[in-house]
Amino acid sequence: MIKKESRNEARLARHERVRNKVSGTSTTPRLNVFRSNQNIFAQIIDDTKNVTLVSASSIDKELKLENGGNVEAARKVGELLAKRAKEQNITKVVFDRGGYLYHGRVEALAEAARENGLEF
Repeated sequence: MIKKESRNEARLARHERVRNKVSGTSTTPRLNVFRSNQNIFAQIIDDTKNVTLVSASSIDKELKLENGGNVEAARKVGELLAKRAKEQNITKVVFDRGGYLYHGRVEALAEAARENGLEF
């Protein structure tokens, strides 16, 4: 009997492939996205020092969201992340979609971050 690989295992395999090619440095850190059913999380990471420089998520008290698992919440998280990155003088990043399709919430977060000053 052939067992079907779970969706999350397939995503993790895609994420591993992407991570072999994408790495954040001090000059261009990595913008990582994690998406759950209820919320969305984003971090800007310097992989050379293994440090998270900036983070934002739909559970931040600052955003006061009722539903963190929709496109509108992802858009607000992207705006907040870009604002926090500007405060840290981060303008250029490499995008790591975390093995998710560049569609829906992931796309909304990325576009909002771009519109608010992040370059990638």
